[in-house]
Amino acid sequence: MTMEISFNYNSLSFIILCIFGIAWIIQMCYFWGLFSRLAFFKKKKYDNSEPNYEPVSVIVCAKDAYEYLVDLVPRILSQDYPDFELVIVNDCSTDETTDYLKELVDKRPDINVVSLTQSLNFFHGKKFPLSMGIKSAKHDLLLLTDADCLPRNNHWIKDMVGAYRKNTEVVLGYGPYFIRKGLLNKLIRFDTLYTAIQYLSMALAKRPYMGVGRNLSYRRELFYKNKGFTSHYTVPSGDDDIFISQVANNRNTRIFIDPKSRVESEPKRSFGSWIHQKRRHYSTANMYKRSTNIILGALLASRFFYYASGIALFCLAPAFYCNTECPVYYAAIGGLMILHGISMDWIYIKSAKQLGEKKLYLFFSPLYDIFFVIFTTLLGIRNTISKPKAW
Repeated sequence: MTMEISFNYNSLSFIILCIFGIAWIIQMCYFWGLFSRLAFFKKKKYDNSEPNYEPVSVIVCAKDAYEYLVDLVPRILSQDYPDFELVIVNDCSTDETTDYLKELVDKRPDINVVSLTQSLNFFHGKKFPLSMGIKSAKHDLLLLTDADCLPRNNHWIKDMVGAYRKNTEVVLGYGPYFIRKGLLNKLIRFDTLYTAIQYLSMALAKRPYMGVGRNLSYRRELFYKNKGFTSHYTVPSGDDDIFISQVANNRNTRIFIDPKSRVESEPKRSFGSWIHQKRRHYSTANMYKRSTNIILGALLASRFFYYASGIALFCLAPAFYCNTECPVYYAAIGGLMILHGISMDWIYIKSAKQLGEKKLYLFFSPLYDIFFVIFTTLLGIRNTISKPKAW
């Protein structure tokens, strides 16, 4: 007894099949052609018998951040580095920050505190405070972090500076969030991991386009040469990603990643505040280079059409064959989806290991991925209708 297979290629089902196939191929190209650069990245060993530890200015912008500064300042001051200064920009704080910084300067005159008033801040967000911190810095080499961050060890400055080479002007680091209980924390940490996979892999592919202000270093000369943030001072975000998109290139940018030497920060504690934060971040994308937007746009589009067409193919299975006992159709489509899922899990897990991320349950990465495809699409539509407010 023979099994009869009869495929009915109507126009709709054929188009969906083509969309699925193209999206699947594009996704696999991203996984193994781009993201694998970070997943399988091997840090080169250099002779550091005579390291060049040039002076560094560590800059922190603080606005009502007393509860964070009492932990951050001692951690930075305990860094194992021969010559650095700590520049703290007090951005119109109304809590105990001002009093704390005054006491701090009395005890440690080597700390440089820059105090601002509301009337001076005509930029949006932290661009003006950061610009004033850079202007007040004594040294050309800058290392940036946020008030709610904490270096994991006392080698953070030394490791970030150690990534510099002769022609390096920018070093991109990773800025993860603390592990906390709850679904929101996992979503925030997965989103941070996925964003890092993108920008660090792109940097390794010699196409850097962003960094994170929680862990970022560049030269003050580069900042002034590109006139700082003046080209985008009206945009709520962008002090890290838009600026890096403008100044970073395939010759002057390196990355530094090490699970033992990174900077962690406190995540948002409500879905509302996190969504507002993401809207601000997404609002800067239209100021990236066109080639970068094409790459990122193709990534998001292929993710969206892969899942949409894959679901449609299973729902429209009867349109492809008459004999419902034939397993070929389900086996072919299912096999491709399993291969996609394995590739995704493998890349995400390897990348998470590189960056020191734990307890994200990345074997469920397709569920995370589907959520963020929908989430990103909806936020993009929301931002198109109304722009996010500055903070």
